[in-house]
Amino acid sequence: MLPLLNLRLAKPKILVDLNGISSLAGIREAPECISIGAMTRQSTIERSLLVREGCPILAEAMRHIGHVAIRHRGTLGGSLVHADPAAELPAVALALDAKFEVARKGIDRVIPAEQFFTDYLTTALEPDEILRQIDFPVLSPSSGYALEEIARRHGDFAIAGVVAVVDLDDAGKIAEARIALFGVAPTPVRSRKAERALIGQEPDDNALRDAAVLVQDVLDPPADIRASSGYRKHAAAILTARALRRAVQLCRTRRIP
Repeated sequence: MLPLLNLRLAKPKILVDLNGISSLAGIREAPECISIGAMTRQSTIERSLLVREGCPILAEAMRHIGHVAIRHRGTLGGSLVHADPAAELPAVALALDAKFEVARKGIDRVIPAEQFFTDYLTTALEPDEILRQIDFPVLSPSSGYALEEIARRHGDFAIAGVVAVVDLDDAGKIAEARIALFGVAPTPVRSRKAERALIGQEPDDNALRDAAVLVQDVLDPPADIRASSGYRKHAAAILTARALRRAVQLCRTRRIP
């Protein structure tokens, strides 16, 4: 909200402080998912044993957000509703197919992550709705995951970044792959084409590099003072290959009895 106010992108007549609504914060285990209140501090999620065990890519993503002081004040819901396309948490939610529970007077509804981010700094929330909680599916104990990004300094918004989650079958081939990119389009984006290309493949360097090239088809990178559109597109492919490689290696490690 503060950057939006400073840049005059938002001029609200009234600001409502949600800090006093204790029911909007907290982390709890639910069937096949971890439910996190929208007002839960990022540092709380980063330290949560429940998150680290059930959804470790979410805990890893927190370390890339700003600095410790920022994570002590920043909330999960605040980052998601702000919907900055260069932020890590929207991409993590998209990669994991998270569910957003929103509420307004007398009406509750659930919005899938793929439908939540609609445009630059814009979500599917109606003006009279608030985000109440986010449900993150629990990862398989053998899933591999990685977040890779490039930024001018640690804690800055990413110039380009990717979240990758991989599962291998008993033969060591790729059974499932999820790839979400950020900083390279008006919203975080999934590369379904690259995901499909990986299914059934031996996860060697050639297969991972070939799939990484395919992510460029869904990218519409902005150009600004930090990087050109072409640079972001090229960086996204390199980061995707790197993230997939890390995710596969972690998957193999976690599958060892």
